[in-house]
Amino acid sequence: MSPGLAAESDIGARLDRLPASPYLWWLVALLSFGAFFEIYDVFLSAPLSLGLLAAGVFHARAAGLFGLSDQATFVAATFAGLWLGTVGFSAIADRLGRRPVFTLALVWYAAATMVMGLQSTPLSIDAWRFVASVGVGVELVAIDCYLAELMPRRIRGRAFAVSASIQFLSAPLVAILAWGLIPGNHFGIAGWRWLAFVPGVGAVLVWWVRRALPESPRWLAAHGRPEEADRVMTLIETRAGAGARASSPLVASPVVPVAFRDAGWKPALRENVSQWRPPYRKRTIVLIVFHLFQTVGYYGFANWLPTLLVSQGVTIGGSLAYAAVIALVPTLAPLVFTAVADRAERKWLIIGGALTAAVFGLMMSGMTGRSNFLVFTLIGAVTAAGLSLMSFAYHAYQSEIFPTAIRARAVGLVYSFSRLSAVFSGYLIAAALGRFGGAGAFALISAAMIVVALTIGLFGPRTRGLALEWI
Repeated sequence: MSPGLAAESDIGARLDRLPASPYLWWLVALLSFGAFFEIYDVFLSAPLSLGLLAAGVFHARAAGLFGLSDQATFVAATFAGLWLGTVGFSAIADRLGRRPVFTLALVWYAAATMVMGLQSTPLSIDAWRFVASVGVGVELVAIDCYLAELMPRRIRGRAFAVSASIQFLSAPLVAILAWGLIPGNHFGIAGWRWLAFVPGVGAVLVWWVRRALPESPRWLAAHGRPEEADRVMTLIETRAGAGARASSPLVASPVVPVAFRDAGWKPALRENVSQWRPPYRKRTIVLIVFHLFQTVGYYGFANWLPTLLVSQGVTIGGSLAYAAVIALVPTLAPLVFTAVADRAERKWLIIGGALTAAVFGLMMSGMTGRSNFLVFTLIGAVTAAGLSLMSFAYHAYQSEIFPTAIRARAVGLVYSFSRLSAVFSGYLIAAALGRFGGAGAFALISAAMIVVALTIGLFGPRTRGLALEWI
């Protein structure tokens, strides 16, 4: 084994024997701070669209740009930006490191979203929404890689679950703010603009967060910086608790050699196609198919729930109230799922979540304005719990099945297909809603979840309890 590979293997073994100390959970919380705004951005689409409709900025039905729905175009701009961020810029996190990309992407998103809040035309709002979403796309890939590389294998699943819980605190925040601010003006400013100004908080706090985060020692070792990796690793071990280095035997894991360790233009070209070589080619294809369909279900529910309920006779105020209650589930459910996050195989968690969302999401198609609030809330909560289980499990899954040297670019590639799918799924759901009503849209979402379960169940690799270097 070469010195570089030996250093990476040693760092991986040292990370895997760290105790589940308060310091590690503090790192999880700090990383989740950045992802908090990614979730805020996603859940902002539905209430912001309603606010823009109420303010007369967006047009109802197909009276918008090019005769298309303004809401669908807004959602498409969001996911087009997310797509460009993930597929076009995620590789930067492999070249520059996890920490600088984490910082710059969050500042980018916060600034662009605040500028969007100052716009007054559908075209300018969509343009700045696109720019902001590019930053979000880069951010989440960097955070997933960061988490996978810093956490010991014994708690990797729990770390992603806890992170998801923290991230999704933004979902009830969006719902509650939307409920209170839309429709209406406050201090002479339209409610939808206030929603766009909230991410500015992230730009203020990001530099403090950055100072507390170490660079990924796995990334440093994989990129030929073993001395720096050792210094950072020693610091982590010290902060994780006295005697952390001696708390368990050091058992190194083999590292698969990757044929682009040197620098230069030609190796860079090889890096860009390495996820298409065995054994990663099959994993790449499986996750591409997975993301093409999971987006229809996950974001179809998240972005279209208020609109779908309105189409079934629920008032705008009522639909936002339902959404506010259901939005509490994604931040509570992952904490419950920590009990199984590292005990059950990751792929089966994804399948269980997808099938739960499919069944109970289909039941929601029968809800109307006259439906019992408690019954509807229970069905919606179980659907949201299924989506939550699938979400945190696949974020861990896609980050652990690729090697450190190409993790960000590989995750960015496969994840970009969820963004690409979302660009068109908004129009697809809008078409199903227009032709078949809310029931047809919910049926489409449920069918997509069944395809997700079959894809991962039949072709996904196993990862439970394995070191990243083994996987």
